[in-house]
Amino acid sequence: MKLRQLLSEKLLILFFAVLMVSPALAEELTFGVYTSDKPTVMYKKFYPIIKHLEQYMKEKNLPVTISMKIFASYSGAIDAIVEGEIDFARFGPASYILAHDRNNGIRLLCMEQKNGRKQFKGVFITRNDTHPITSLKDIQGKSFAFGDQNSTIGRYLAQAELVKNDISSTDLKSFSYLGRHDKVALAVAAGNYDAGVVKENTFKKYAKSKGLKKIAEFPNVTKPWVIRAGYDEEIFKGLQQGMLELQDKSILKSLKQDGFVIATDQEYDFVRQGMKLSKQF
Repeated sequence: MKLRQLLSEKLLILFFAVLMVSPALAEELTFGVYTSDKPTVMYKKFYPIIKHLEQYMKEKNLPVTISMKIFASYSGAIDAIVEGEIDFARFGPASYILAHDRNNGIRLLCMEQKNGRKQFKGVFITRNDTHPITSLKDIQGKSFAFGDQNSTIGRYLAQAELVKNDISSTDLKSFSYLGRHDKVALAVAAGNYDAGVVKENTFKKYAKSKGLKKIAEFPNVTKPWVIRAGYDEEIFKGLQQGMLELQDKSILKSLKQDGFVIATDQEYDFVRQGMKLSKQF
């Protein structure tokens, strides 16, 4: 009996010793992003930074494993962060605002920086051979392609710009929401729509090969990265610092950004004003 008790005590001591020397179990995180471009493009774009953050957190003794979930729609990703189904995400400004309005516990991790600035552009486009369309005024009576209904550039700010030029939905021949920037560019190039609106990078990608030209452009605030409500503060700070310290040019090139900077909610008031104005469209 004493021998059995002694063996049990030794096994118990050994068990706790193993626990003490074993590395901490990795926290499982889910990163979410919606398809502003094809899912394969989105995966290739964000996989490198996910791996970087895993390695950075490991070096800070905050081991995490990060899985990626690519949503087919903006609304699906917004619902997921609001309901806590994903842990952090990269959104457009309007998606952040819509999510934060529904759950004000959602926090900004940081925002992207492009060419040393916190702004980039949206572009109204048409085909090179569409000579009558040279300004926004010329869009009246024409067919028009928007992006997603929750897109900052693809809807809200574009519609705000049209309103500023005295163009409302009734002034257009027709309009549709195509969901993604690349779909808009290709639909306009194919002649399915007279004009459309895309982000700056999409215009540059397709302008020459698809025969597209710029009608007008407008500013937008760079994209925020956000974390769900109530998340662990230590993990929050670790992810944030891992992004702010990122200098790997290959990763930044994949994201088409220079890096990340601290973001404040007030920096997105510009978009809130555009969203409000777009209601007049």
